Amino acid sequence: MSTVIDVHTHMLNDRWLSTILEHGGNYSLKELGGQRVIHCEGAPFMTLMDPMFDYAQRIKDMDDAGVDVSIVSLTCPSVYWGGEEISTATAIMMNDDMAEQQSTYPDRIRWFATLPWQYPEKAIAELERACEKGAVGVFVSASISGMSLTDPSFASIWDAIDQRELPVLIHPGAPPGVGEMDMAKYNLVFSVGFMFDTTLAIARMIFDGFFDRYQKLKIIACHAGGALPYLVGRLDTAFDNMPPCREVISERPSTYYENLYFDSLAYTQEALELCLHVSGSDRLLYGSDYPHNVGDMKGNLARVNAFAPDIAAKVRGKNAEQLFGL
Repeated sequence: MSTVIDVHTHMLNDRWLSTILEHGGNYSLKELGGQRVIHCEGAPFMTLMDPMFDYAQRIKDMDDAGVDVSIVSLTCPSVYWGGEEISTATAIMMNDDMAEQQSTYPDRIRWFATLPWQYPEKAIAELERACEKGAVGVFVSASISGMSLTDPSFASIWDAIDQRELPVLIHPGAPPGVGEMDMAKYNLVFSVGFMFDTTLAIARMIFDGFFDRYQKLKIIACHAGGALPYLVGRLDTAFDNMPPCREVISERPSTYYENLYFDSLAYTQEALELCLHVSGSDRLLYGSDYPHNVGDMKGNLARVNAFAPDIAAKVRGKNAEQLFGL
């Protein structure tokens, strides 16, 4: 069987947890259903799982699931809190930790750089340092402290990433306004809010001309692109019929989907088939969301393996090998 590369998988460490609890502002830790759960503005946000802090356990679980390489990243809310000094120091700490883990497990671990995006000069300096230490891409949240990824303040960071032709994993967080949208109940932040965050971020990038400005970087849309595969026709219809949608771009939004990669986190075979239909077999990547409580290396790999063998081989790892130069 071909190599299996997991492009959507996370790790934390104890220092990150203690720092966000001390300096994170709207983030707090509460018990929920017998589990430790980070909350955002009082809404459940992320359940802490023991393997998030244990690389040795990760390797065992990868072996058990048949995953060869994991490209790990910090998860949201990353380091978008705590002020310039804390945010920058925490990004440096996480990148150093992941670089060390790659050295410990050189055949199994690669990693996405964490950047203090709110502070562009610091972010660009840390991007350079992280790449020197072995980062193969960049992690970014779908929105940063309430700011869109197309905000002009981030342009210099995107320029630096584009120059390096790096893959960028766009990962949702709790979207701005979770309180106003009544997402505190029923874990709607995960099931619905995350999908809003990714979909809005990338739809805005398309209409804003982002992919015309930055033609070398590669965007990976998490969770099978949120609602993007389902909405491709709606975006084109908006472009065709609504002048504001044509203020910046001159091509239909669907043409910009060719700039996107999608991970395989769709949770049903039917949804993954739709994502494959929209993405094409060269731009779909295996991802597990391990070690979150909703992560499932085996289940997600089984859905990928249900494709025709030539397509499955691409999604399992060949696409990632080409994208990341592995």
